[in-house]
Amino acid sequence: MGKFKEALKDFQQVKRICPNDPDATKKLKECEKAVMKLKFEEAISVPESERRSVADSIDYRTIKVEPQYLGSKIEGDVVTLDFVKKMMDDFKNQKCLHKRYAFQIVLQMREMLQALPSLVDINVPDGSLLTVCGDVHGQFYDLINIFELNGLPSEENPYLFNGDFVDRGSFSVEVILTLFAFKCMCPSAIYLARGNHESKSMNKIYGFEGEVRSKLSETFVELFAEVFCYLPLAHVINQKVFVVHGGLFSVDGVKLSDIRAIDRFCEPPEEGLMCELLWSDPQPYPGRGPSKRGVGLSFGADVTRRFLQDNNLDLVVRSHEVKDEGYEIEHDGKLITVFSAPNYCDQMGNKGAFIRFEAPDLKPNIVTFSAVPHPDVKPMAYANNFLRMFQ
Repeated sequence: MGKFKEALKDFQQVKRICPNDPDATKKLKECEKAVMKLKFEEAISVPESERRSVADSIDYRTIKVEPQYLGSKIEGDVVTLDFVKKMMDDFKNQKCLHKRYAFQIVLQMREMLQALPSLVDINVPDGSLLTVCGDVHGQFYDLINIFELNGLPSEENPYLFNGDFVDRGSFSVEVILTLFAFKCMCPSAIYLARGNHESKSMNKIYGFEGEVRSKLSETFVELFAEVFCYLPLAHVINQKVFVVHGGLFSVDGVKLSDIRAIDRFCEPPEEGLMCELLWSDPQPYPGRGPSKRGVGLSFGADVTRRFLQDNNLDLVVRSHEVKDEGYEIEHDGKLITVFSAPNYCDQMGNKGAFIRFEAPDLKPNIVTFSAVPHPDVKPMAYANNFLRMFQ
């Protein structure tokens, strides 16, 4: 809501400076309507403590699968590798997954994620690998390319996807169902962290909500919003590598125990530790500064160094920012940004990257890759028309 109010102030200022500009007048009216709509939704919303889970109203077993449906099917309650492979092939051919099986996957994920802490510890045995990927942003065909380059997720080939699975790209439903299905198939094959785009406000603006409504149903919009609130906020690999979507904090002295104690089962607040984990960015100079995004903050190498020292860690890995080469090493080698959506939004021309960590030394091995072709569906195809004016 705060972002919409800030946008309204900006448009009001533009209108005062250019009172006769028809484009400014139009955008101001659209913004006023959006703010009024959000105020109304807030006024009629049920308090969090009294809210009933949409999952309570869903029994996927009662949903009939039509005889003419020839797509992938889950036999019984177990998601298998054969099912996931068939589902990905169907998605590549722009076929849909039946709602019964989509509900089954998302509901199983809800139950699994609910039991996880806000900070998840990952143990990689000596001689084994873990692959960390950054933002995917609904670029399903590039996600498939990652698996072709690096192998499918499995207990022997685990992945950590570091948030922003959805929005902007127009195959977000395919991405999230694929990642969730692998997690259901084998929980230790894939780890998933929350990004700033796993939230209602961002999904409303940048396409995921509209895509879900178009490909699945309104009920799924509510269900995904709830399940996103269950995603962990950060991971630690072998007590040495801290992995988070955004970045570090506005105060020194934050311990891993403070992150574990965060009550994450909510929409991201506009300040505090949870907000900063999802939104903050590194800066090239020491200290802290205001965020270029208007949310979170910018932090320097000294902030990174103190956080690592305070928690006996070696490295911060984060995502959240597009990089020309798909990655960037900063802060005297103590911070790596990894971004896994090549040619972001079909226009940035950047490479994608992922990082392979092999135990016990956990030296980062960075692999870069280029974008692959995809069907002619434009990025933001399902986005809220109001926010197209911010593109």
